[in-house]
Amino acid sequence: MASPLAAQAGAALRGLARRSALLRGSVPAVQLTPRRWLNLQEYQSKKLMADHGVTVQRFFVADSANDALEAAKRLKATEIVLKAQILAGGRGKGVFNSGLKGGVHLTKDPKVVGQLAEQMIGYNLTTKQTPKDGVKVKKVMVAEALNISRETYFAILMDRACNGPVMVGSPQGGVDIEEVAATSPELIFKEEIDIFEGVKDNQALQMAENLGFRGPLQQQAADQIKKLYNLFLKIDATQVEVNPFGETPEGQVVCFDAKINFDDNAEFRQKEIFAMDDKSENEPMENEAAKYDLKYIGLDGNIACFVNGAGLAMATCDIISLNGGKPANFLDLGGGVKEAQVYQAFKLLTADPKVEAILVNIFGGIVNCAIIANGITKACRELELKVPLVVRLEGTNVHEAQRILNESGLPITSARDLEDAAKKAVASVENK
Repeated sequence: MASPLAAQAGAALRGLARRSALLRGSVPAVQLTPRRWLNLQEYQSKKLMADHGVTVQRFFVADSANDALEAAKRLKATEIVLKAQILAGGRGKGVFNSGLKGGVHLTKDPKVVGQLAEQMIGYNLTTKQTPKDGVKVKKVMVAEALNISRETYFAILMDRACNGPVMVGSPQGGVDIEEVAATSPELIFKEEIDIFEGVKDNQALQMAENLGFRGPLQQQAADQIKKLYNLFLKIDATQVEVNPFGETPEGQVVCFDAKINFDDNAEFRQKEIFAMDDKSENEPMENEAAKYDLKYIGLDGNIACFVNGAGLAMATCDIISLNGGKPANFLDLGGGVKEAQVYQAFKLLTADPKVEAILVNIFGGIVNCAIIANGITKACRELELKVPLVVRLEGTNVHEAQRILNESGLPITSARDLEDAAKKAVASVENK
């Protein structure tokens, strides 16, 4: 059985692919290309939507208690919701080290907004998804609180099976959509979009009807759907998910909460969006790895995993656990590997005091195994590696790579396959 942390890391990478698969009514094998995730705060996502004509709650952002108070007054709303801005989930049930409970509060009194913000800004908020010491809150969102009379689900995502964008909707929103897909698949509606023609009026109206919008609300929802698709295209998104996509008692269709995933290959033309990337909540090692186009996820074990590909990373973590070891991390090289990246990867791994052994598991498809081997030997010599190193290489130029390693004169343990590599790595730690 895989370790809980290895499972968490895997879950993070599987998330989007699993959701897409569930909404198609199946769970096929999925190939994931690891990327550095773009992290946007809630207010940033809402601003992107508002800038593209999508209806969201009126809101202001404040970085001081006084600014929050003034924002609450300017809203002139019947009720106000104050939200601490951190990337982690579970804010509503979180606790501040100021003593305040909850990162989300409702009030009708603007003065209370200022008092609450004073106990939020500059203090650490701890939730079930943050480190144990929490995350410092630097900004709060002061928004108009709206009642929701009905919640639906709506998303636009890129679907490989359809070779383009797909609309997915359900009249049952505000809940886990995977659960709806599993228990009530008849409540999931899918509509393929011709990427050259875009969302047609009749498609938008049909989806609005499927979501249960009636009368004037159907046209209003259809208009919002078309604006969301325009947003999807303009910002090079791979997914725009609105949950809930709701209606208010006053007869307004509103996007109450949204999750946006971006195509990292479009960074060159979405510089303003990518400049908003909030890295303040990342582990320092993750930020350092990102400088060299490496994907790093820290775990709590003592065997470092050095791999290429998200699937291989998860398999390596799992098989170490199955053989009685604990992965310290996984570090993913990705495809276009250079020797310098290999060196930096080793530098990161050896900087972790928990690491007692390193397992290199490379499948050379795009990756040239000889480049990996040269990078390994250089890193071992220059960093004076002091922990056991187990290497399993397979694929392009593997024989040349093995020659480089064998003739290096370095204490490198070769493995014939992943099972053999995991056993040797675990044994090297146990024998220390």
